[in-house]
Amino acid sequence: MTRTLVLTVDRDNDLGVKTGIRGPVVGRRQVMAAALKLGIADPEESDTNAILGALSQHDNLVEHNSEGEEVEIAILTGDEKVGIRSDRAVAAQLEEVVAAFQPDKAILVTDGAEDESVLPILQSQVRIDHVEKIIVKQSKGIEGTYYYIVKALEDPKWRAKIMIPVGLVLSLIGLGIMLPNEIGGVVIGGLPLVTGLYLLSKGAGIEATVNKVIQEMRDNADAAMFSSLLWTATVFSAIFAVAEGYREYNIYVATVSSSVLWLEVVHSALAWIVIAFLTSTAGFMLLRLQRGSFSGRLLILGIFAMVVYSFVDTALVIATRVLRGEAYEFSVTDIIGDLQYPMTWVVVLWMAMTIVRSLRTRQAQTERYWGI
Repeated sequence: MTRTLVLTVDRDNDLGVKTGIRGPVVGRRQVMAAALKLGIADPEESDTNAILGALSQHDNLVEHNSEGEEVEIAILTGDEKVGIRSDRAVAAQLEEVVAAFQPDKAILVTDGAEDESVLPILQSQVRIDHVEKIIVKQSKGIEGTYYYIVKALEDPKWRAKIMIPVGLVLSLIGLGIMLPNEIGGVVIGGLPLVTGLYLLSKGAGIEATVNKVIQEMRDNADAAMFSSLLWTATVFSAIFAVAEGYREYNIYVATVSSSVLWLEVVHSALAWIVIAFLTSTAGFMLLRLQRGSFSGRLLILGIFAMVVYSFVDTALVIATRVLRGEAYEFSVTDIIGDLQYPMTWVVVLWMAMTIVRSLRTRQAQTERYWGI
């Protein structure tokens, strides 16, 4: 006998929030009651249509069952905070349903891309033969479009995604118009810069990394407090780097050539840039130590940053001197003197890599965690 499980997933747990019903909901009668309660609580909720679509799929399978196929239906619910927590809840409920019913295959009925994103989680425990998307038929026209815009703005999730960026852009434009010409131009000119950085973060997947860091901060509240302080220092260091470079630019803009000018600007901001990098790295190190997943790579990365900084700093000093017309003698004494500071950091990096490697070896041999 083949066992088929009809599934629908409420990833953001609208069912639990609006009706108080906890997942998983298993069985036709229980699913029907859940759909009725959700429809009464919020007649405009799209998850109601997905549940009814799953019921329709269940009844069709039962009605056309000619091979003794056993059919069951279930609703899996996630969490109001969509992300790791909701996906773990869905996975745990699916494991419970699979253990009880032991299906051979499953059919997923969904109302949109958000619920479909859990498909890999479902496929890890049961074979998905078919995915059906429920699309509600609506009347065409401007009135319908206006209605959906208004309803989207009433939804807290969509309101935050739509109104906050629009409000921020309008506020910056208004502030730029009100401020004096130079400052206002900088404010308005910063809009495409911020927009470009946001699109770049979306394209490069930086947003997912930031969300992961935020989740780690929630899971490790003690370390998160100190990490937040370090990341605040990172932000201020970046601001100081820009301010120091701007100050240096104003000092030399009328007295030196453009090549020397930009070397001086970069050199003046370089130290603050490195400080920003080191404080951010230290923040990640605290989170890793709290979770017990510190691998030593962040420590090596911080020391490597100092190696790069020492070489770049030395190169900028020499290049600036040469471009100013000063003679540079390629003698052994001068070269050793200039490279003494960078080579010291190279030695420190080698020692750190050796220590971390030895501790990893000892950890593997003794099966004891050393925090490396």
